[in-house]
Amino acid sequence: MERVSLRMEKEDARKQSREVLHERRKQVIRMHRKGMPVMQIVEHSGLSWYAVNAAITAYSTAGAAALKPAARGKKQGCGRMLSESQESAVRQIICDKRPEQLKMEFALWNRAAVMQLVERECGIKLSVRGVGNYLKRWGFTPQKPIKKAYEQRPEAVQAWLDNEYPAIEQRAKSEGAEIHWGDETAVVNTDVRGRCYAPAGKTPVTFAVGGTRQKLSMIATVTNQGKTRWMIIDESFNSDKLIEFLQALIRDADKKVFLILDNLRVHHSKPVKAWVEVRKDKIELFYLPSYSPELNPEERLNADLKQALYTKVPVRTKAKLKTAATEHMQALEKSPERVRKFFQDARVKYAA
Repeated sequence: MERVSLRMEKEDARKQSREVLHERRKQVIRMHRKGMPVMQIVEHSGLSWYAVNAAITAYSTAGAAALKPAARGKKQGCGRMLSESQESAVRQIICDKRPEQLKMEFALWNRAAVMQLVERECGIKLSVRGVGNYLKRWGFTPQKPIKKAYEQRPEAVQAWLDNEYPAIEQRAKSEGAEIHWGDETAVVNTDVRGRCYAPAGKTPVTFAVGGTRQKLSMIATVTNQGKTRWMIIDESFNSDKLIEFLQALIRDADKKVFLILDNLRVHHSKPVKAWVEVRKDKIELFYLPSYSPELNPEERLNADLKQALYTKVPVRTKAKLKTAATEHMQALEKSPERVRKFFQDARVKYAA
């Protein structure tokens, strides 16, 4: 008769959680202290002879504390090619500089740019995957950057935030004036924005409106108290239209208006300045630093309007475009809390 060797499958201690393995080791020691032979402990515990013997040896050498399994895996920092000081230096450069400022041929800090930076600064060549691991460890995530004009002068922006606007704000309080932030924008009937759900791999298609492209202009102001004043223009925007809006603005105001604008040429035109000079007891104009639209809370109103218009079915006529814009602006007039939220953006919170 053929002899069959029956071999009991033992559990691999390496595949058990640290908590379970700890409990099994304590069970082994309890049986060992009762005088049970090692092979019998193996049969009862289901562990291998090596695991049982290791538990008994550890207990005999260092006591119960030795039964607790050590942490598995690599120690934190093990296998990193960059030292802590090198990591800190690279992180600081990424936060403080753009690639182009370092004469690198990258517009943004992507993984290829960081890989080149590490090689240049530390003399260490990382893989793209390795760079990704470092960025993840540092808490860096891929983000859509804020666009700023090359012509913007950072020192002028800082002077506005630190000195110029606080002075305007202080004057407004002492003179009982109300600060308005103004800007112009254009709306068209051919723009569709937003994201669209579709089956994976099948990019959705949106169709442009046929016929003539329709366009309107709008000038509007907002205050941090939730007021908005606006005028939709069916013609080109010029000095006459701006003066017409300013007339309506001071007519509706119950106090002096401090109006902050950007540096569009029409805002500095001679007719506008002459008109304001005659009415300086009712209105004064102030100007943001050049090429700094992100400092203007009214830009959020423009974005809000376009988001509302461009996520709906495009209209085909200028009359319908004007109706849609008017309805949205009338709704904003009745929602001061929504207008106040425009000032909660981190870049304009200084004006809240």
